[in-house]
Amino acid sequence: MNKIRTRYAPSPTGKMHVGNLRTALYEYLIAKHEDGTFVLRIEDTDQERYVDGAIDIIYRTLEGAGLIHDEGPDKDGGYGPYVQSERMKSGIYLEHAKKLIEKGSAYYCFCTKDRLATLKKAVGSVSEDEEDEVKEINKYDKHCLHLSKEEIEKNLADAIPYVIRQNIPQDGTTTFHDAIFGNITVDNDELDDMILIKSDGFPTYNFANVVDDHLMEITHVVRGNEYLSSTPKYTRLYEDFGWEEPEYVHLPLITNEDHKKLSKRSGHSSYEDLIEQGFLSEAIVNFVALLGWSSPSNTEIMSLEELIRDFDYRNINKSPAVFDMVKLRWMNGEYIKKMEEDKFYTMALPYIKVAIKKDLDYKRIADLVKTRIETLCDIGDIIDFFYELPDYDVEMFTHKKMKTNSENSLDVLRELLPRFEALEDYSETSIESVIMSYVGEKQIKNGQGLWPVRTAVSGKQSTPGGAYEIMSILGKEESLYRINIAIDKLVRI
Repeated sequence: MNKIRTRYAPSPTGKMHVGNLRTALYEYLIAKHEDGTFVLRIEDTDQERYVDGAIDIIYRTLEGAGLIHDEGPDKDGGYGPYVQSERMKSGIYLEHAKKLIEKGSAYYCFCTKDRLATLKKAVGSVSEDEEDEVKEINKYDKHCLHLSKEEIEKNLADAIPYVIRQNIPQDGTTTFHDAIFGNITVDNDELDDMILIKSDGFPTYNFANVVDDHLMEITHVVRGNEYLSSTPKYTRLYEDFGWEEPEYVHLPLITNEDHKKLSKRSGHSSYEDLIEQGFLSEAIVNFVALLGWSSPSNTEIMSLEELIRDFDYRNINKSPAVFDMVKLRWMNGEYIKKMEEDKFYTMALPYIKVAIKKDLDYKRIADLVKTRIETLCDIGDIIDFFYELPDYDVEMFTHKKMKTNSENSLDVLRELLPRFEALEDYSETSIESVIMSYVGEKQIKNGQGLWPVRTAVSGKQSTPGGAYEIMSILGKEESLYRINIAIDKLVRI
């Protein structure tokens, strides 16, 4: 059996969509599960869609996700170049297209855009959210297939622009096998004579894919199931060249919670979007791995090493996978909880500084929030009170379970204030001792002493940490200032 070789072949057109990340991840897992080779190939033949800096995004995303390629533009494994525009310089695509012309499996097409426009016809129905759109197909009529050898040579000599098209038989069927969907058979008369070489001399994405996959000895091709309709054309190319086809693995669609295709406008459709929203790369990879696949043990929190161990592409589901933001947030929170404290502090510090903007015990604050957040971006909303006391409603002092209300809260704060003022050692331990001594003297429940104090110094219903922690971080002057504000609020009602 040949050694497994997979490839991730992105086009440099912008941020890496979650669907593309899943493709890269599955290609990586298939290779690594069998101790194979994971190849990175840049497909930049569509020059109109090329985005400056997009190649850097590809490298940065793969590295951040831990998907380290074995071969690629920066790691020649003997199958290079690994950038299609560089491969084109050797003339391999035109050379292979001409081989197909010689076999009668491809032909020159000199048709103008105006003529091609006359072949378009509307198909299907228009959906409600596409009222202004008309769906069209443009099935070529093989007009140039019937040109004589002399006409072709004259057109070439006159430098008339041309493309090279695949010659699909008009009768019979084409069958290919997919690891997920099984055998799929298509009538040949449903297939268009797709362009192999464009008028600018560049190969099309579909043709370059086939040539490069063969020359790089790729054994498994993973892509979205939207490519199922194109695959019969690939199959015909492999047959025409006499090459062995790779194993196809077509992945299910990723939808949002409303079961509509995940849009780039959703705000969380790319890896970089999610990182900017405070998600950890490990959690993103774990979550994306489960978009269409699950472990035999139904384990959900899995490291990359565990995914490599358990991944079997034959168990990928056919049904669309739902991008469940609630689940991703939960999963990310689990990763944060398990993170080593110093690493978490390093990652949380920029968010803490933005939210607080003054010198406090950042390490202590990080320790308090670690188990209370699901994303790093949650930090600001739950610690902003350290920077500035919010304008809260005195109704917050009423807590039925704690049996506190505005009246007894005022008594608690008035009686505790001088005790806090007398503290010389304003540590967490000393503050706790003062409050608990008071609770014991008054023979009240702990919450009846703690709730009014925590509310006064935070102005929030829910906080990371309790009264002792918050007061020790704020410091004596600020804590007393806030307790006095609370007393004033309660006196005025």
